Amino acid sequence: MNYTFEIVSPTLSFFNQQQELLQQQQPSGVEYLGNRKCTLDSFVASVEIISPDRGWDVDRVVNTVISFWIDNSESIQYWKHRLQDAGSENLLVARVGDIKSLQAAFESLLGE
Repeated sequence: MNYTFEIVSPTLSFFNQQQELLQQQQPSGVEYLGNRKCTLDSFVASVEIISPDRGWDVDRVVNTVISFWIDNSESIQYWKHRLQDAGSENLLVARVGDIKSLQAAFESLLGE
């Protein structure tokens, strides 16, 4: 199974998506993560916690997060600065999930 990880702030979007996921009858293969720090360690810890509950391959999900971090250093720096500017009471939101579930979620938004 292939996975995806990306930063998707703002926080309001995080809460809306989490609410929609909770209302679904079937569990989604997508999870939203909120962290107060923009660090690789904080997001790796988050995915290590949720992956076993989802039945995901923990090592592959962690590798996906690490790859994102390596391949998107400019984006990481941007979000790190935005989070620092926003203050300590804010969250940085990221999305992790298997590709097929994310594709299905996007198609449902488009009514397909």
